Amino acid sequence: MKLIRAIIREERLPFIKKALESRGMYGMTVAPMQGRGEQRGIHLQFRGGILNIDLLPKLAIDIIVKDDRADRVIDDVCTAARPGKQGDGRIFLFPVFEPGTWRPDM
Repeated sequence: MKLIRAIIREERLPFIKKALESRGMYGMTVAPMQGRGEQRGIHLQFRGGILNIDLLPKLAIDIIVKDDRADRVIDDVCTAARPGKQGDGRIFLFPVFEPGTWRPDM
């Protein structure tokens, strides 16, 4: 089994949910978070000065899938979450061990 963690823009969540539901995938965990990437935050003109917002709101989505479905789910998340702008997010893939299958020599 695999754990897919996607760090995405908040406004892309409905698109990801719809894409995964079309494949019959309904289970996910969503958590709010803040972060910044290569863009180093944003700079806004506010009341005559520049306001630097260093950490931007993001969402972390955790999805656990069987090994053979991981590539398709990652492709769906990438397609749905990526409008093609700076700050689109990241996707991480981790192994998940079922009870009784973990061995220290792995």
